[in-house]
Formats: sequence, C-alpha cells, structure tokens
Amino acid sequence: MPADANEADSTERVLRGLYSAALYLLLPITIYHLIWRSFRQGEYLQRWNERYAAYGGLPAHDATIWVHAVSVGEVNAAAPLVNKLLALRPGVRLLVTSITPTGSARIRALWGERVEHVYLPYDLPGAVSRFLRHYRPRVALVLETELWPNLMFGCRDHGIPAWIVNARLSERSLRGYRLLRPLLRRALHTLRGVLAQSSGDAARFVDLGADPAATRDVGNLKYDIAPFEGAEAFTAEFRARVGERPVWIAASTHADEEQAVVALHRRLRERWPDLLLLWAARHPERFRAVAQQSVEAGWRVATRKLTQWPDDQDGVFVIDTLGELVPFYGCADVAFVGGSLQDIGGHNLLEPAAAGTAVVTGPHLHNFVDIAARLRAAGALLVGNDVDEVGHHLAALLDDAALRKRMVVAGQALVEEGRGALNRTLDLVAADLPPP
Repeated sequence: MPADANEADSTERVLRGLYSAALYLLLPITIYHLIWRSFRQGEYLQRWNERYAAYGGLPAHDATIWVHAVSVGEVNAAAPLVNKLLALRPGVRLLVTSITPTGSARIRALWGERVEHVYLPYDLPGAVSRFLRHYRPRVALVLETELWPNLMFGCRDHGIPAWIVNARLSERSLRGYRLLRPLLRRALHTLRGVLAQSSGDAARFVDLGADPAATRDVGNLKYDIAPFEGAEAFTAEFRARVGERPVWIAASTHADEEQAVVALHRRLRERWPDLLLLWAARHPERFRAVAQQSVEAGWRVATRKLTQWPDDQDGVFVIDTLGELVPFYGCADVAFVGGSLQDIGGHNLLEPAAAGTAVVTGPHLHNFVDIAARLRAAGALLVGNDVDEVGHHLAALLDDAALRKRMVVAGQALVEEGRGALNRTLDLVAADLPPP
C-alpha cells in the first residue's frame, strides 16, 4: 500500500477514535436527555433498546432497503420515495428509521406494517455495527442532513452503498460542522453519492468535503408531494360545519411563537369577528398548551380529537392529531407557517402551496432558502419581518380574494414545475437496489 494511503488510513483511525471516544464519554448524557425529553413526551422512555441497537434474540434480516428520516418533516419528504419503492419492489423488505417519537408515529400512520420501523441507534461504533449486522441493508438512503460519521464509515466497512438523498445543508449548518470537517470529509468520501435539493446545497456539501464527481443537484423531493386523496370531500365536510366564515391556519408553530399567534388572532378578529383559527402546533406536547391559551384568551375552543370538526361558534380549532395538516391547509383561506418567527429556520412551505392556500411566513427561513426564494419570485409567498408584518400580510390576504387566488395559482404551478426529483433520484440509485 502506498505511503500516502497508509497515512490517510492512520489519520482516519485517529479521527474516528477521538470522535468515538467523545461519544462514549457523553453516553450518560444520552440517558439524561431521554429522561428529560420524556417529561414533555412520554414516548422517550420507551424502546431504549433500539437507540443502543440491543435487539436480543430477534432474527436478522436480509435484502433490506433502508431509508432514514430523522423526524416528521423528513418522513413527509421521504413519503414519495418510500411509496415508489413499495410499488417498485413489493417483495423486498423496507426499513424506515427515525429518531423522534413524532417521526415514528408518522411512519406508522403512513405505512403501518407495510414497512419495518425502528429508531436509528446513536452513532456509537458498536451500536452502528450491531444495527447494520442485524438488518443487513442492501442500500442506505439517508434523508437531508443526517451526517453521522460512524454510520457512514460503518456502511462502507459492511459493503453497503450509502446515499444522502434530498440532501440539504444550510450555511449555518456548514459553519456548525467546522470542528468535525476533517472527519466528515473522509466520511463523505465513503458515500456512493450526495443527491442535493439545489445547486447551493450541492456546493455546500462539496465545501464540507463531498466528492464533487458524486454530488449532484437533482431537485427537492418535497415538490413530488402526492395530492391528498379525498381533498374535495374533506373540505366540503369542513365547510358544511363552519359555513362561509373566513379561516386561517397557524401551522407547525413552536412554543415561543404561541403568544404571537394569540395576538394575531385577537387583532384579526377585531376586523373579522367570525374568523376561525385552525391551530396545529409543531410538537404533540404543545397541543394541550395551545388549546389552553386559546381558552384563556376568551375563545370557544374545539379539538380534532374531541369534536372531529369545528362549528360556526368556535373561535379556535386545535388540530391535535398527526398526519392531517395537509387536508386542513386546504380548508383555510390563508396559512401561516411557523418555525419562522423565531430562529428555527422554517418548515415546509410547499404543502400549503400544493393544497391551494395562500402562504405567509416569518423571516427565519434558513432551512428553506431555495424553496422560499422560488415561491417569493413566483408571487406565491409573503414574508413578514416581524409579527406586525405577518399580521399585515394575513389581513391583506383575508381582505383580497383576488390576491389569494393569484398566489394559489402561482404556488400550485411552481409545485407542478418542480416535480421530477423523485424519478431523478431513483434513476441514480437504481443500480444499488435489490432486484424485485
């Protein structure tokens, strides 16, 4: 072996050793983290064996297609890919992993027993090796920005072709990886390819260390969102309950945005007294909190679990279920997408656009830079720099049906134009998929 190859191997071993030693030292913190998260979401106390890849005497598997999607947003982005794989390889086992309980619940809601599901273990060398030996994936398709060095090295060491699909890397994330860049550069070179959402994402992955020859801009899988079946009937049922009163939806909101939503609804109802707010908090542990805040604000409140539908007297309807956001988008005149009034980075803006709803958001959109720019350029998105501007945009849209219509037409046209990432992704990974 050439001297430079020996030196590279030695450097990799040292970097991996230091990284893995740090993870093992932090192992007690993972237990503390699970316990701490369980105070808000009890599911974090469950299935710890999966997080450490302790599968006991369960039989190993073979010929598995493995898709990893960290949480709800990534699971939704992966849905077109998983659905297509189920159709193309009906006899092949499909494993879909996540990290969060909400991601897990979304996987079960979408596919039930049609796919196998476990949590992805922590990036400890032993846990990664046990996971890969147990499930024996034939190919790994990892969504977006899940850059775990031991996982990438483990796939290489076990002869598993690995891809990052729908790859996304913001400028902020790129800066955040600076300490791990020497290790990630070597880990990224173990991949079969990086299939990026945009040219900017592709360039940032190359800057981080990905092989330029194996990094491609194939587009964003989120554009390949499937239409919601039964949308017309769903909307008709909704309108039969609430009449023609105006409706706005606050979707994927975070805790620090909740008082802003209350203030916006109060202000808007001064002009439209019968205005209905549909409220879908980002995390299930906030469902009860947003309902309580709405009651304390003096509005009559209904919830999806308790009443199924709002009526013409409700001021707020809390969507306290998972997987129903898209059909409720289609029931609203205007949508505010959260995670954007605080420094979260925004959430999926294409879902309301595809559902036929005019979209408003706050200024913090670093996770959706390309999509937000395209929607704004098409005239399909209004961005407020603060709560007051968001309220101004919501009021303007509620007041102007023609403006809403123009935004809806522009948004749906953009979604249709952006389709194609799914087929481009499958064409590139096809050679690594097990035969039908």
